[in-house]
Amino acid sequence: MMEKIEVGSIVTGIYKTGKYIGEVTDIRPMHYLVKVKAVLKHPQQGDLHAPKEADVPLFHERRALAFHEQTNIPKNMVKPYEGEVLDYKESLKIALHAATQALENDDSLWAKRSMENFSILKKDYKLS
Repeated sequence: MMEKIEVGSIVTGIYKTGKYIGEVTDIRPMHYLVKVKAVLKHPQQGDLHAPKEADVPLFHERRALAFHEQTNIPKNMVKPYEGEVLDYKESLKIALHAATQALENDDSLWAKRSMENFSILKKDYKLS
């Protein structure tokens, strides 16, 4: 049986290419409004419409959603969450580290440009 998601529920949600833990603050016809508490997966870098391609008109720097930022997430991308909610900054550090580790052995131009973006983001996020 599927657990009912209501306002106040702690959930995971996938937004674009990132995955977050958050609290549902509103229920809309097609979406849940989710307030971000932690980052589980950092968004991929580059163009969402041309994943893993570097030869695109604009190679986007994709930031993780901020602590307490609210976003509409389609209902089918939201699931109940039962585990511990890590501190936002610690979760961001772990997610960014995992994203860069996944690219270490990738010699593609997309991976190289992604690593450059991640390096800039690490400074912007003030992560050590």
